[in-house]
Parts: sequence; C-alpha cells; structure tokens
Amino acid sequence: MYEQEQIKPYGDQGTKREQVEQMFDNIAHSYDTLNHTLSFGVDRLWRNAAINYLRPFFPQKANTPNGLPPHRGGGPGRGSVLDIATGTGDFAILAFQKLQPQRIVGIDISEGMMAIGREKVAKLGLSDRITFQNEDCSKMPFSDNTFDAVISAFALRNFQNLDECLKEMHRVLSPDGHLSVIDLCTPVSFPMKQLFWLYKKAVMPILGKLLSHDSTAYTYLPDTMDAIPQAEHMQHIIQQAGFHHVNFKRLPFGMCILYTAKK
Repeated sequence: MYEQEQIKPYGDQGTKREQVEQMFDNIAHSYDTLNHTLSFGVDRLWRNAAINYLRPFFPQKANTPNGLPPHRGGGPGRGSVLDIATGTGDFAILAFQKLQPQRIVGIDISEGMMAIGREKVAKLGLSDRITFQNEDCSKMPFSDNTFDAVISAFALRNFQNLDECLKEMHRVLSPDGHLSVIDLCTPVSFPMKQLFWLYKKAVMPILGKLLSHDSTAYTYLPDTMDAIPQAEHMQHIIQQAGFHHVNFKRLPFGMCILYTAKK
C-alpha cells in the first residue's frame, strides 16, 4: 500500500473511496474556480501539455469530408478516449477540441462533479460525443482494448488502490494505445520548493476553505501531494502495471508531472 492510499479527507470513518466521493460532491460547486485560483491558472497549461502529447496519434478532422475523424479500423472503440476521474469535464472537453476523437467517455465516482460536466457538454452541443458514467476506475465495465487513449488529471493521489487502477487503464487501452496523465507533486528545485512549503501550509488551506466551504478538502490535497510516489518512483509503478515507453516530465513551476506511456 502506498502512503497516499492511507490518507483520507475526513478521518478514519469509511473507506478512502467513499470519503473522496463525498469530498468531491461537497466541493463540486466551486471546484473549477478553486483549480484555477490555487494554481494561478497554470492548470490550463498542464492540461494542454497532456493533450498535446496525444495529438500525433489522432487524425485531424480536416482530413475528412464531413469534419468527423475517420474510423481507423479494429474494434468499435477506435478513435475513442477514456477520461479517468473526469470531474467537471474540462479535461474531456479539451481532449475533444484538440484531438477530435469519435467519442470520449468520462468516468468518475462523484455524481455532483459529473452533473456540472454534463451541463457544460450540453451547452457546447457535444452530448452525443462526450458522455459520463459513474464508475470506479479500479473495476471498469469496459471490454479489453476499447480505447485509443486514456487520460487523467489530478487523480492518481485520490485512488484507493493505485496499482489496480493503473492495471485497468492498461487493460482497456487498445493495442498501441497511449496513456497521458498529469498529477500534482511537490517541487524539488529552489526557490519553488521553499515557496511551495509556505503556500501549502498557509495559502492553500485558507483559500480552499473560503471558496469551497470545506475545511478539510484543501488540507487533504497538500498531504496527498507529499505522499504520492513521484517521478522515477511513479514511472516504475506505471511500468509494473504493464505499460511500455513510460516517461515523465516536470511541467512549469514544478508542481505537476506529466506521465506518458504506451500499451
């Protein structure tokens, strides 16, 4: 068991999965504002980096007469993306805009978060292309080799069983499918390492409480950022789940790492 798997938002009562679901339901109304505020908007750059990694592997809509991406053969999931812990759907929407896959499925354990995601997608007229399902990524209902890409943003530290979730991501990827995951981490270089220590101890909990009205959620966040395996350690864990060509890259300001891999 990894250290972050033992950290729960609300103490010992109930499983981590149950508490994480409750936490995200509690903060769903303010989640997007908090993400952008606490990262000073840099979270948008981090998401873009993760999607840009996948662009060479997806055909562009300009290549087809009807503006839709071509079917690449194989199973019915070709040209499809799975967004793990999709939350309010921002990552799924960005993936659709940049990659133009045939479909995106976003899964999450928080109905409160996905309700906001469904509203966003409906306003964009994309409800037939981006769908949401309440699923636990450690045991997904999808067939083997279903998706061309699996993406996830800021979720690894929230998993109750990281190894099982990564194995499931590998299972549902099609042959030669790609993984692109970003998650928060603790900076390792001066001066960001020192500034971040102050930020996580003082600024993050106060802003989190003010904006989300949940006094626990944004003390849980820095605790899990410290505890989760990072960089080379996470690279090894992803390899152990069956992935190949596993790489990582620290993104601007050192508070986020992009992990990429191939099935």
